[in-house]
Amino acid sequence: MLDGFAPEIVAEIRRRLDSVRAQGIRIGFAIESGSRAWGFPSPDSDYDCRFVYVRPVTDHLSLNAARDVIEFPIVGLVDTGGWDLRKALLLALSGNAVIIEWLKSPLVYEEEAGFRARMSALLDEIVEPQRVAKHYVGLLQKHAGDGPLESARLKKFLYALRPAIALAWMSARDFKSLPPMNMVECMEGVALPDEVTRETLLLIDTKKRTREMGEGVPHPALRAFVAETHARFADMDKQVLKTAPDVDWRKEKANAFYRAEVLSGSS
Repeated sequence: MLDGFAPEIVAEIRRRLDSVRAQGIRIGFAIESGSRAWGFPSPDSDYDCRFVYVRPVTDHLSLNAARDVIEFPIVGLVDTGGWDLRKALLLALSGNAVIIEWLKSPLVYEEEAGFRARMSALLDEIVEPQRVAKHYVGLLQKHAGDGPLESARLKKFLYALRPAIALAWMSARDFKSLPPMNMVECMEGVALPDEVTRETLLLIDTKKRTREMGEGVPHPALRAFVAETHARFADMDKQVLKTAPDVDWRKEKANAFYRAEVLSGSS
C-alpha cells in the first residue's frame, strides 16, 4: 500500500505512532493524506501522516481535559498529526470532508483490525452529503475565490480544481453520495468535457514531475470550469443544497460509537 514511499520516512512515521501508543493511547488508523493520497504528489511533496486515536478511560475521568489533537513538529518532509475520535466524529457530523477523506485513503500506515471499517459504516449512515458538499465549496472559495485565475500558482490552482471536480461528481448523483478521495478516480466517475479531463491530467503529470510548479496560466478550459463551478455553487443555501436540520439520532449514533470505542480499550 505504500509502494514508492521512502523507507526511512515510513520508519520515522511509525516511530512517532509508537510514541503515541506509549502513552496508553490507541491508534484506530493512520493514513497518508494530502497530495499523495489525492493522486498528484510532487517529487518533493511532504509525507502527511494523519491518524485518529482513542484515549484511555482514565483520561476521561479528569477535570483537566486532554487536548483533542496530537501534533508533531514538521521535520524535513515528515508531517504527522492526529485527531481524537470525539473531534473526528463531531467534525464528520458538521460535514467536514477531511475525516471522510482520511477514511477513504488507500495509503495506510497501520490500522487497528476492524476500526476503519466500523467507523466508515457509521459515517455512511450519519453524514449528510449536502454538508460535505458545502465543505468542498468552502475549499473552492479558499483557493479560487480570492484572486484572478489567469496568473495563479499552478499548485494552488490544482487545489481549486480538486474540490470543483468533487462537486461535479456529487452533483451528478444529486448530492446523495460522497466522492472518492483520489482526484483521477473522481474524474473517472463523472462526465467532464474532454478538454477539461485532458488538461487536468496534463496538469497532474506536470506536478508529479516538477519540484516547484511556480506561476503559470492554467488552460482556459480549466479556468472556465473552476469559475463556472464556483459561481454555480457559491450560494448553496439558496439553491438545491439545503441541509436538513440536525437530527438527534445522528448524534446519538455517534455518541454510542464513541462510548463503545472508549470502553473497549478498558477491557
